[in-house]
Amino acid sequence: MPGRRERKKAATRKALSDKAVEMFIARGFDNVSVREIAEAVDVSATTLLNYFPSKEALVFDREDEIEQTLIAAVAADEPLDGLRAMMRTRAARAVPARVAAFFKLVEDTPALGDYWHKMWLRHERVLAKALAKRCGRGALWSAAMARFILDAIALAERARQPMKMVDVAFGILEAGWQV
Repeated sequence: MPGRRERKKAATRKALSDKAVEMFIARGFDNVSVREIAEAVDVSATTLLNYFPSKEALVFDREDEIEQTLIAAVAADEPLDGLRAMMRTRAARAVPARVAAFFKLVEDTPALGDYWHKMWLRHERVLAKALAKRCGRGALWSAAMARFILDAIALAERARQPMKMVDVAFGILEAGWQV
């Protein structure tokens, strides 16, 4: 269990990210300043920048958590089952209106779209490496499978019926897993 200081830092970080996304969705990414976000959470702009290296990073605060979740899923007894469970958990937590608003923000803001793409590619490399190591498959298979898995996650998060999309995507992935 982390100490009080670590819990407070984590809470501040989450508050900054949550408030930023809320403000960006309401007013647009380019219409909100770092100073405004900091003031809304009652910290200085310098403090905000100590937590987040860029304004875009405020939107994608959980990228390290996603990466660790992917690695843990691949480490399961059956990697594909672990990945399916991870995807079902993400899909179950998704609030359709909030997810739609988030992705609209990302798609409507070129800087956020570029940042999201870079983060997703980073996940692809990490996932491919974990798959290659865990499954003993070649680099090409692992890279392709990582791409398909991440695309399936993105599809499920944006779908009107996310759990159904998980099932459809994993039906396809299971066939590819055997190749």
